[in-house]
Amino acid sequence: MTDHGTVSRRGLFRAGGIGLAAIAFGPALAACSRTEDTVTLDSLRKQGYIQVAINNEAPFGYIDENGEVTGSSPELLRAIFAELGVPEVRAESVAWDGLIPGLKAKRFDAVAAGMYITPERCAEVAFAEPTYRVLQAFLVPAGNPHGLTTFDDIAANPDVTVAVLNASVEQGYAKGAGVPEAQIETVDNQTSAYELLSNGRVDAVALSTISLNWLLNQRGGDFEVTEGFIPVVDGEEVTPAGGLAFRQSDTELLAEVNRVLADFKASGRLLEILEPFGFTEQELPGDLTTEQLCQA
Repeated sequence: MTDHGTVSRRGLFRAGGIGLAAIAFGPALAACSRTEDTVTLDSLRKQGYIQVAINNEAPFGYIDENGEVTGSSPELLRAIFAELGVPEVRAESVAWDGLIPGLKAKRFDAVAAGMYITPERCAEVAFAEPTYRVLQAFLVPAGNPHGLTTFDDIAANPDVTVAVLNASVEQGYAKGAGVPEAQIETVDNQTSAYELLSNGRVDAVALSTISLNWLLNQRGGDFEVTEGFIPVVDGEEVTPAGGLAFRQSDTELLAEVNRVLADFKASGRLLEILEPFGFTEQELPGDLTTEQLCQA
């Protein structure tokens, strides 16, 4: 596994919860930042931490073998809030379809799960400027026996089934390409998708190239990652790019995050943070903006 030893962490413990695993950095959990109508940077500084959600999808945001929360999104968020004077990050691992509802319900203050920025999600939450852009791919048995290259190939073959995260963009990409519901298996997390493929219950797992290459490297198996592709939904190409998500009411907090993020992009620190998780300069967002993605 990639060495993340340069990132400072302290005071880890697990806290139980219904349908989630909680990882905390520091003293016992409190909820003062999430009971107010608006979370401000000042309130987080006084509180001393920010509460976030991940989905346990490597390398975007996951719990490693030591029980520590890491990944490209949590590490980026840690670095940003360290600059903003908030020393601790506390994280919950939440099923993918619970991330946005939990954020809106004030269970946490941000989503650090590598969430793609889409018009539908922009209607519900506020995204910081994008931090990466990737291609889509499939994890398939070695040799790619069904010759899968895009979701169109799955739609054209009624014998092929694909695993996707529930409420994920991949689920939307599959439906947008005409893949019938009966050929789509929804799961809560990346590990469950891998297990379905490993057990022969699906023919492919659909995620980003970054996620699938990391998954194959860590879990192994007689599988391969197909060549990355740009998904097409209803005849239109879409841009898989993502970032940190906040509540729409937390405008001041979002502005401060974007200010630091702009500095990170200009200085090269963004790539420095993302590189240990398999990202290269090719996956940086360039001039792509959240406004463009929200209006796509």
